[in-house]
Amino acid sequence: MMSRLPEPAGRLLDRSAPFEFRFEGARYRGFRGDTVASALAANGVAVFSRSFKYHRPRGLHSLAGLDANTLVTVDSAPNRFAERVPLAPGLEVAGQNYWGTLRHDRLAVLGALHRFLPAGFYYKAFYKPRWTWPLWARLIRRIAGLGAVDTGAAHGYFDKQYLFCDVLVVGAGAAGLAAAGQAAASGAEVLLVDENAAPGGALLWGRVDADGRRTDEIRRALLEGIEGGAVRVMTETACLGRYADNWLPLLCGNRLFKLRAKALVVATGCHEQPLVFRNNDLPGVMLGSAAQRLIALYGVKPGHRAVVATVNDDGYGAALALLDAGIEVAALVDLRPAPPRSARADALAARRVPVHAGAALWEAVPGRTGPGVAGARIARIGEDGACAPGVDSFACDLVVVCGGYAPAAALLHQAGAALSYDQGSHMFGIERLPAHVFAAGAVTGTFALDAAVEEGRRAGWLAARDAGFEKGPEPAGASNRATAGWNIGWPIFPHPEGHAFVDFDEDLQVHDVERAIEEGYDHIELLKRFTTNGMGPSQGRHSALAATRLLARATARRVDETGATTVRPPVVPVTIGHLAGRSFEPVRYTAMHFRHLEAGAKMMPAGLWLRPEFYGERRRRAALIAEEARNVRENVGLIDVSTLGGLDVRGPDAAEFMNRMYTFAYLKQPVGRSRYVLMTDVAGVIVDDGVACRLHEAHFYVTATTSGVDSVYREMLWYNAQWRLRVDVTNVTAALAAVNIAGPNSRAVLETLCDDVDLSPEGFPYMGVREGHVAGSPALLLRVGFVGELGYEVHVPASRGEALWDALMEAGAEHGIRPFGVEAQRLLRLEKGHIIVGQDTDGLTTPHEADMVWAIAGKKPFYVGMRSVRMQAEKGLTRKLVGFEIADEGEGRPRECHLVIRDGAIVGRVTSVARSPNLNRTIGLAYVAPDQAEPGQRIAIKADGGRMVTATVVALPFFDPDGTRQEA
Repeated sequence: MMSRLPEPAGRLLDRSAPFEFRFEGARYRGFRGDTVASALAANGVAVFSRSFKYHRPRGLHSLAGLDANTLVTVDSAPNRFAERVPLAPGLEVAGQNYWGTLRHDRLAVLGALHRFLPAGFYYKAFYKPRWTWPLWARLIRRIAGLGAVDTGAAHGYFDKQYLFCDVLVVGAGAAGLAAAGQAAASGAEVLLVDENAAPGGALLWGRVDADGRRTDEIRRALLEGIEGGAVRVMTETACLGRYADNWLPLLCGNRLFKLRAKALVVATGCHEQPLVFRNNDLPGVMLGSAAQRLIALYGVKPGHRAVVATVNDDGYGAALALLDAGIEVAALVDLRPAPPRSARADALAARRVPVHAGAALWEAVPGRTGPGVAGARIARIGEDGACAPGVDSFACDLVVVCGGYAPAAALLHQAGAALSYDQGSHMFGIERLPAHVFAAGAVTGTFALDAAVEEGRRAGWLAARDAGFEKGPEPAGASNRATAGWNIGWPIFPHPEGHAFVDFDEDLQVHDVERAIEEGYDHIELLKRFTTNGMGPSQGRHSALAATRLLARATARRVDETGATTVRPPVVPVTIGHLAGRSFEPVRYTAMHFRHLEAGAKMMPAGLWLRPEFYGERRRRAALIAEEARNVRENVGLIDVSTLGGLDVRGPDAAEFMNRMYTFAYLKQPVGRSRYVLMTDVAGVIVDDGVACRLHEAHFYVTATTSGVDSVYREMLWYNAQWRLRVDVTNVTAALAAVNIAGPNSRAVLETLCDDVDLSPEGFPYMGVREGHVAGSPALLLRVGFVGELGYEVHVPASRGEALWDALMEAGAEHGIRPFGVEAQRLLRLEKGHIIVGQDTDGLTTPHEADMVWAIAGKKPFYVGMRSVRMQAEKGLTRKLVGFEIADEGEGRPRECHLVIRDGAIVGRVTSVARSPNLNRTIGLAYVAPDQAEPGQRIAIKADGGRMVTATVVALPFFDPDGTRQEA
């Protein structure tokens, strides 16, 4: 039974702010500053979850997210490390992976069957007959797994933000604090991140001396070096990985920061390793660092009587911390045959704690009345590294293990650094750091505190210099790194009766790893994948080193010859919400935005912009869209098209440039005329479209799609950097506002506001371009017909956009003018059979597939993608975009992305579909097999609920096939 300790224990707690929360339906109390794990421990909760395969009870082990023991479900969010979840009032917490209750799991019987469930058994047992695998898979996923996803859970808010700094320091331990302070003193802008609740690392809870006073003094001095705003500190922030050019994603709360740093200092320290012995996974067996964190940070007494096992001097520090917390230490077991003297060892001897040198833990004895530890058995270590016959037993409720360290070097791995294993110190070290990356502290094998601080200062100075800042003399660096004496070569002691776990996440025992090696999986990467060692939530932090040692011994190789597995990002688990959350992007308003809101528009995102979806009440959406579309056909409508991309192309070679960028011909395009533009990439795939207006022999104004204009602009600049034509390209999208006034009465409305342009059919024909004034504003007018009606696009300076809108609405009142939104526009263009790039095309669509051959100039010598387009045409089509209609809607109406099926196989999909109020039937566009593309063919579309809807292929356009309305 754990309990709270009085102050000064619990340095992270605010005891004046108690919280209530629930775990497995029972009420508990904790304090602000607690985590879910520490609060449960303080309330005597020993079992947090059940293990992956055998459903064994699991409790606190690392208190640092190094194992899956503490994975819980918090407010319907599964697979949360309890030690990483800050306690908050009213949290609902539940254990995971059990049948029955957490304390009495009916599937714990699987533990008795472990001989029949070795690593990789599923590869051998369920592969035939093949029809049984879906049944087995469903059962396995139900029995073995982690938390369950609640598909009805409320959506959370997640977003992203960009960050920049000169020097990023990851890890706020002694080395990290020293590096950040030195880099800031050199003049660099420094960001220091750490996944813990407060900076300090092991200085917060560990001790380098007998009483811990010097540890606190060093921490206070290092914190003074980052105060005063010189260093930005982000706690409870995890760095997910290191990518090219020091691009590093940071996870903090519900935000994913995308950071770019000039220089990176990795001071992530190391992961304490467990010892391998029988029942080493029982609740009550924990790492020395975990026990000290519980006491120092959260004021929790982890037990009453303990046995401590260690391979280094830190175990003596852990034993002293237990004694100071009022916990009896029955024995300290030191695996080293002749432990050296130290201040901590002398202090422990003065407190009369028996030390058993050259011995190892043989077994943790489970309790009879419930999950937990009732005792520990130790044995002498023989010459071959195995335990000798004969054991000593100690009654205890806590077993604390200090099994050595492995560097937390994931970021350095990903940066391209190499790991080397030193046979003398039994430690992995770092070598060959890449450019702009530096490391310091325990991650490099520097464990002596003073040396880690010195190494940190030097790394911070070097990083600042690398980022362009050099102030003050170069620090000398560590004089005595003290890399030896922290690990031993063989801390693994399997028991004849098993249950000596190598990987707690995957329930892997020593005999599982040894059997896999015997079966031929004797390469470290193959061993990992066959056994799944290191593939659980903790990603091998506690298991990779032990598995490597087992493989090295079984194959008679050294550990450095055996190697280490690849470490890939993310370093810590990340939710889909963080990856899919809202990007940090500006929201852009057109000049007429607030006029739309005043008119009752319901806004929708279009790229970075907000555009009116329709006008009116949400409950009448479908009817209002139909009314807007009908009004364009019968009277006149006005739509804001300011979001269309605008590109200004000028120079003596402007026509040649256009001829190369787009598929159509532009060399002989007359001044005062516009022409459709279709852009393909080097693979011959359609990527954008619009119109090109020739305003002068050396001047084109080109429109592009709302979401595509930025990429089109980049492509234009990129290609012309190679072609070096005499041309200048400018993105003028934000400088202009534009409207499309369309419908039979559009000319009559525009004539009242434009007296310097001849708007007659003869003076301003279809696809003509004119410059003049509209409502007193300088304007560019285009006769275009995207919606298939007499219409004009009017482009004016952005500052005049709202005035233009007001003038047109006022002038059109007597003609029945009405604003229409994006949905009505999409419906009208569908009636005319016009495609929308990105909706009716995808990342593979070629012009021939989209029936856009008419937009290709066959005699041109070159355009971007020409060779690929011709190759695709010669190869032949596998699909084609066609129009279809449904006369009988009794079978249902398909939706976009519904599949076109023939003889049980998928041959295409619906790209656009709508009920046309002007045609009084459902129409759409879909990809079909080439032999189905002729008008009159019948196609089958799989709609909602699996119903098959029959449609008829028809010629395009659906409406006004002769184009008389837009030519009028």
